[in-house]
Amino acid sequence: MLSDLASGYLPILIFIYVAFTVAVVAVGLSFLLAKRKPDPEKESAYECGFPGFSDARAKVNVRYYLIGILFIVFDLEIAFLFPWALALKDIGMEGFWSMMVFLGVLAIGFFYEWKKGALEWE
Repeated sequence: MLSDLASGYLPILIFIYVAFTVAVVAVGLSFLLAKRKPDPEKESAYECGFPGFSDARAKVNVRYYLIGILFIVFDLEIAFLFPWALALKDIGMEGFWSMMVFLGVLAIGFFYEWKKGALEWE
């Protein structure tokens, strides 16, 4: 019985070994074969507004994190809206109004952050 259980896990262990080996080989080859020619364009500040490769303990504007959190919240909202829209016929009016309450809470939070000035980038 124990050998049957162990033989059931053998494909999983082989898969983990192959995945680890492929990952190590890919990272090793990219480290060996990559060209290391930094230029000013690659090292310029892109989206975050502060230069890369500086001190990791540098202060970052908290608004950057607020925008990131808002993106995650509204991205999750869309992730809930797609299955809801597909199942709207099956869930009926109860499902419709529960989603309206969900969207209302999100709208209240969005307007609160808007009024507090969290969306204003200076």
